[in-house]
Amino acid sequence: MRPPNQLPVRLLPRAIRATPAARPFHCTVAKAANVAPIVGTGPPPEPPTPAVRNVNERVERRKKQAEMLKAAKIIRTAKDGKQTTLRKRFWKDVSVQEVDGSLQIFLDSRPLRHPQTKEIIRLPVSKPNLAAAIALEWDVLTSAQQATKQHLIPLTSLVCRAVDIAEDDASNPSGTAKIRKDIATTVMRYLDTDSLLCWAPPAGDFDLRNDAGESLRDVQKQTAEETVSFLTTHVWPGVTIEPVLDGHAILPRKQPEGVREVVQGWVEGLNSWEIAGLERATLAGKSLVAAARFISAWSEGPVGKRELNVDYKFGIEEAAKAVSLEVDWQATQWGEVEDTHDVNKEDVRRQLGSVVLLVSGTGNPA
Repeated sequence: MRPPNQLPVRLLPRAIRATPAARPFHCTVAKAANVAPIVGTGPPPEPPTPAVRNVNERVERRKKQAEMLKAAKIIRTAKDGKQTTLRKRFWKDVSVQEVDGSLQIFLDSRPLRHPQTKEIIRLPVSKPNLAAAIALEWDVLTSAQQATKQHLIPLTSLVCRAVDIAEDDASNPSGTAKIRKDIATTVMRYLDTDSLLCWAPPAGDFDLRNDAGESLRDVQKQTAEETVSFLTTHVWPGVTIEPVLDGHAILPRKQPEGVREVVQGWVEGLNSWEIAGLERATLAGKSLVAAARFISAWSEGPVGKRELNVDYKFGIEEAAKAVSLEVDWQATQWGEVEDTHDVNKEDVRRQLGSVVLLVSGTGNPA
């Protein structure tokens, strides 16, 4: 029942029935907005241009960042009360000495040892440049803790890889060395997707061309043919190497029958220094073809063809450009991403340089 003295809703006037009860949302006083007058005339300003930074400025910026991070780390360590014996290096001088027919790196009076096996690292006397580079690598370390990080001692890590391969070969004289087989399996995967054998489609009317009027495909084809010709003449005689990605193809194709067997047999026949260098060069440039020529051009071992690397030296710069043709071409057309393309560019050259030090030498040891 409805309360007394209250009319039914249907008997109320229509205006009262249609009007809801007024209910304010807030109690603040409404103020009009102050509209600033438009005083600008003419076209809008040009967009800001990025500041031109050279290599020295980037290096200085990185040094300052490293110093700030180091200072913050010291503060955190002191705050937490952590103490470690690896904060300072335990050696003062680093030297290279010839001992019992091999080169050794000494930290004061202590010979440099393998981090896992604790065996003394011995280098052939024909590799004085490699020994000097490793000594310099340890001389720039500021603490023993840095020696536990492989990226700070890349040459030492690479030499230890070669030593591990040699020891594994000696333990398995029947030809079943696991490390060698694993490396051969890994690098052979790059033969079917080799960066030197993947060519761009034919250039269109609006594609970029160089000063000689050549397209990306033309440059890739010339570079690949020159390297492949060297390999099929002096390294893998009689083998035919075909491009794995050509034209508008989407999926790469495999090499002709018999090519893989010849290349894999050559890889497995390398000595420990050469196969360790081949592994690093292949992973750095994503190209087994370029890495094979690079090893042949610089190795002092049995597969070395140093006499053919005189008129046209296939060095670090040439190899780096060969494996980075497409990236460099696209960066020229669309621009380079700072701290990405430039870092990768220098990293490829750094890794190829370590391979030169590893496989080259002053003689031709057996």
